Amino acid sequence: MTWTLDIPSARAALEIASEYADTALLNHSVRSYAFGAEYADRHGLTYDAELLYVSALVHDLGLTAPFDSHTLPFEEAGGHVARVLTAGLGWPKDRRARAEEVIVLHMRDDVTAAEDVESHLLQVGTSADVSGLRVAEFDPSFTARLLAAYPRGDFGAAFTALVEDQAQRKPACAAAAYVAGGAAARIAANPLERLG
Repeated sequence: MTWTLDIPSARAALEIASEYADTALLNHSVRSYAFGAEYADRHGLTYDAELLYVSALVHDLGLTAPFDSHTLPFEEAGGHVARVLTAGLGWPKDRRARAEEVIVLHMRDDVTAAEDVESHLLQVGTSADVSGLRVAEFDPSFTARLLAAYPRGDFGAAFTALVEDQAQRKPACAAAAYVAGGAAARIAANPLERLG
C-alpha cells in the first residue's frame, strides 16, 4: 500500500512539506493522511482524496518557524499556507477555501463525517497519530507497515514542545485548550510511541 498520491497537487504538497517540516513533522503529516484514508475505507466513507492529502501534508506548517504567526493559531496559519499553495496549483477560490477549512477544523472533535468528511478524516488521522485515539481500531499490520515506512522518531516529544509553545504564546488558541486538557500525558501514553 502506498500512502502518497501521484498527482501534481500531491507532489507539490509533499515537496513544500518536505522543505519546511523536519522529518518527524513530515512523517506525522503523511501518517495523518494514511490513518484518515484507512478509516474512511474501513467505514465506507466517500471523500476527496486530493483535498485530504494536500490538507494533511501542510496542516502543521503553521508550527514551523517560517509560517508561525504571532497572532494566529497554528491551524489557521497552516490553512493560509494551504490557500497560497493551492492558488499556485490553480485551484479555484472555493476549493482553496475548503483546504483551509479542513485544516482549521481538524482541531475540533465535534465535526462529524456527515457534516464535513475531509475535516473529520483529518481529525481522526491526526488524533490517532498524536494521541493514539482509535489506534486499536486499525489493523495492527496496517499500523506496523505505516510506521515502518514513516517512522515516528522523536515526534511525540517534539510535538508536545511545539503545542506547549503555541499555548504559552497564544493562550486563547485551540492548542492552549489542548495542552490544558492533558495533551502531554495523552501523547506520552500513545501506544504508537512504543511501536516506532
